[in-house]
Amino acid sequence: MTFQFIISSDDAEVRLTLITCQVTGELSANQMPRVVIPLSNFPSRTHPSRQILASRPSLDDQLTTRSSIEPLLSAKPSVHLERLPRAKLPQFTMAHATMLARRQLASSSLSTRATSIVGLVQQRGYATPHGPPPANFRTSKRVQWTWDNESTLDRMGKFFLMTEMARGMYVLLEQYFRPPYTIYYPFEKGPISPRFRGEHALRRYPSGEERCIACKLCEAICPAQAITIEAEERADGSRRTTKYDIDMTKCIYCGFCQESCPVDAIVESPNAEYATETREELLYNKEKLLSNGDKWEPELAAAIRADSPYR
Repeated sequence: MTFQFIISSDDAEVRLTLITCQVTGELSANQMPRVVIPLSNFPSRTHPSRQILASRPSLDDQLTTRSSIEPLLSAKPSVHLERLPRAKLPQFTMAHATMLARRQLASSSLSTRATSIVGLVQQRGYATPHGPPPANFRTSKRVQWTWDNESTLDRMGKFFLMTEMARGMYVLLEQYFRPPYTIYYPFEKGPISPRFRGEHALRRYPSGEERCIACKLCEAICPAQAITIEAEERADGSRRTTKYDIDMTKCIYCGFCQESCPVDAIVESPNAEYATETREELLYNKEKLLSNGDKWEPELAAAIRADSPYR
């Protein structure tokens, strides 16, 4: 048999609508009595988490005793439910009731659980980490500085002594005697990192032979598909490129081609000054790339040596 305990009060911090507990009895389900538990048995304004459950017996043990349910079993089914005498149950804390409510919510359906949670959220007046603040919650306004916040003496001192103007003149004189930070480009240029990725170039060996072995790793790894390579086999069995084109309008300067090359053939030079007047001039062929490599070979070799410990 199931008894329903209704605990409600306007002064209660937490409102529990339905708490059910199983006890033994002879009454049928449609003649189930109601037991109203006065709120005076509960400590007021105390959070359930602050109660000590270990020092008190559980509510299930208290309700299943014969003395607790004897007034209920002696009641006649014909008596109106609202006129039943109040059953005097042993005192228990809000933590016990909260524990039973959690058990009831765990065994209830999803819609019932959501309705109970929404009811609790609407009644609380504070924000929690697990939910938004209530509807009437307002943050404090920002305190903005105005002339009204200063005294008349401070405003007169700023106006007649011109302290703010003197402060600005001090900053101006301090910067006047410092060396200039200006770089007169193109006559002066700033330092460039050895890993700077600029205009592409094809390198040669000191003997003058091309480094590229036509493995096409750079063409395969290029995310912009800006590299096109055609190769043929020589008489000695080695492979060399017959066509090596790079569309500089597609290049995103990621450096993947330079990192994937096993012989350091394709590199990106420190040159960043290769503006053109037509789009066709940015379509580099093999001869253009080799000429860039011959022009920037000292800088390219120094950059590769500086980056070799990290590769």
